[in-house]
Amino acid sequence: MTTPPEPPAVDEKRTRRRGDFFGISALASALLSGLAGDKLSQSLDSGGWISVVGFSLTIGFALIWAIYNAPVGLRRYRAWRAAAPRQATELHAAAEEAEQWLVSLGSDAGGMAAAEWFEQNEPMLRELLLAEKPQEEAADDIARICDALDAWYVRKRAAGELLTMSEHLAAFADGCGRRDLAELAAARAATAYRLMGDLESASTRLGISNNIAPHSRTAAALTTRRHVERALLQLARAESAPAGNDRDDAVLNARDRLDDARLSRPGPDLAGDVAIQINLAIVHLHQQDPEGALDQLRPAAARAGAGGDVSGKAHAQELIGVAAWMQQNPREARQWWEHAEHLYAEIDEREGRARCLQHLGSAAVLTGDLAKARTYLEQSALLRGGSDNHPLLTHYLTAAQATEVQPVPEEPTPHPATGWLRRLITRLRR
Repeated sequence: MTTPPEPPAVDEKRTRRRGDFFGISALASALLSGLAGDKLSQSLDSGGWISVVGFSLTIGFALIWAIYNAPVGLRRYRAWRAAAPRQATELHAAAEEAEQWLVSLGSDAGGMAAAEWFEQNEPMLRELLLAEKPQEEAADDIARICDALDAWYVRKRAAGELLTMSEHLAAFADGCGRRDLAELAAARAATAYRLMGDLESASTRLGISNNIAPHSRTAAALTTRRHVERALLQLARAESAPAGNDRDDAVLNARDRLDDARLSRPGPDLAGDVAIQINLAIVHLHQQDPEGALDQLRPAAARAGAGGDVSGKAHAQELIGVAAWMQQNPREARQWWEHAEHLYAEIDEREGRARCLQHLGSAAVLTGDLAKARTYLEQSALLRGGSDNHPLLTHYLTAAQATEVQPVPEEPTPHPATGWLRRLITRLRR
């Protein structure tokens, strides 16, 4: 197995701060993943205003794991310490290594090396997973490998691979009689369908997850995941609804589900509060309330930084830039996007970098600096392997390559998303 240097050591204080990773860490890794990769990339319209707030909610997996892992993680850790030594198998060794790298993904403790390890070893992990037949002895190792793949697939927005993994975990859980893993598999499938844009299937899978939920110490963790996933579904529906009561109701329902998530999370947790703060900020941005969003984002960025979560801090700063643009502070917005792009680069989070570069390039188009716009937008396309699947990036790249500067309104005013832009969003989510 080809690996970069050994996984960085995580001291006891860092471990407590980031959450116990001995358990089903992807109870949360896919949890807040959905729409910013698609929507934030569309945050600048031709009039120079934010018409649709973009958000990924993939805000740093280590930030979110602690919300869900503490009870089951502590139980598994104690059982692991008390258990008799077991012979190391290829599956067990791979699960151990994947678990170590998972805790560093998106963090300031080896985040770049972790991304490199997953890039190299994801095919091996997938092969081990799909080759294993249902048996109770392998269940914990399979669960840990699925945790790692869940985090990686959400980060890469690989919805098809996430769905395949969740379906295999469901079949494995059925063969072993592990209802907890079946519940988790259904919740992961809901995330995969949402990323594909199939909101009805996502809602159905959440219902299945809820119906098979066992009464165990993991119940609160998965209940919290379902609440946040339902919030994401409501926000996705808001994106496709015309301006009016239906859209407003969907956004309000999303806020209610986030409030439910905050109440159901298993115990007080700083990282969990940060994750929910960022999501509540997104609700404010949807409601054209940038000041309310900043009230959530500023402390969220500070807490993420204190917790060592570079990905979470970068995402909060990216959204602060969106709020600044909505307040007609373009210079400040550009500064925040530059800071966020730098942080994403530190942990090799390429989609985050590409979004920030697209924001910067789009802003440069609107101010008539076409040379700078081309530089930013071409870098964004390079990180994404081209602009073919990103129509808005193509739109601005074409504008940046024009020989004449197009007129830009001096005083842009906020307005609802046009039907054209909503259709564009629908295409991008497919």
